[in-house]
Amino acid sequence: MTASSSRLGWTAAAALAPAVWGTTYIVTTHLLPDGHPFFAALMRSLPAGLLALALTRTPPRGSWRWKSLVLGTLNMGAFFPLLFVAAQHLPGGAAATLGAVQPIVVAALAVWILRERLSGWRVLWGLCGIAGIALVVLRPGAGLDAIGLAAGLGGAASMAMGVVLVKRWGIPQGVSAMAFAGWQLTAAGAVLILPALLIDGVPSDIGMLAVAGYAWLGVIGGLCSYALWFAGIRRLPVTSTALLGILSPLVAAVLGAAFAGEGFSPAQLGGFVVAVAAMTLGQFPPPRTRDRETARRTAH
Repeated sequence: MTASSSRLGWTAAAALAPAVWGTTYIVTTHLLPDGHPFFAALMRSLPAGLLALALTRTPPRGSWRWKSLVLGTLNMGAFFPLLFVAAQHLPGGAAATLGAVQPIVVAALAVWILRERLSGWRVLWGLCGIAGIALVVLRPGAGLDAIGLAAGLGGAASMAMGVVLVKRWGIPQGVSAMAFAGWQLTAAGAVLILPALLIDGVPSDIGMLAVAGYAWLGVIGGLCSYALWFAGIRRLPVTSTALLGILSPLVAAVLGAAFAGEGFSPAQLGGFVVAVAAMTLGQFPPPRTRDRETARRTAH
């Protein structure tokens, strides 16, 4: 397998994660009890994390105990409840647009933490992605409130920091991506137990639909998706991987339209094209870099 085909395969695999995360909005609003963001975050993280530990039998050791706690808090323990709060306080389109800011934050953090040069190429496509998503999902007169805005931006910043730290610290040798995801999900669940019980409490109306929703978000939207995501981060540039997150609000918009029985206007279809183009072109290195790589291969 050539390097280019290997990268394409891992990009496609990593892209499945944000595509599945795009189902979070519809599951949260249609299946889960309203007003319990911390409990929903707990149910999405702890059972799936314990399942991963049982399957892989690979607990964190040494410094990875505290690193897993930090990463689990950023990628899930803080991100999950902030995501649920944003979904419950904002229209799905507004929450999705705020989440699309994440690639820009990742690019900035990569300069600070990873000592990478700021990639104007990928920042450009990140901004185009935000514009495209805004065209797709924002509706005229969409109500916004301060709590929802703060939660949406806070969630994007939290996961952006977690993604960059995963790239900085890497995944320990011999540890599978599923075990690595399980460490973080378990750590996130441990962090969320007290807030979930003290702030939210256990919902009184957990029916079979809610159980199905929690199972989907935990096993598929949590464990399986994060295992693919971390495997992709291990092998791909962090900023281009973050741009794959554009898929999440696009999937959310398609599902929202399907359940609401609404079509897409020409402007929304144009936004889809812009967002997908931005995500795709952001996977490639800048033109000058490609020219240098081509010249180097030709010289050899």
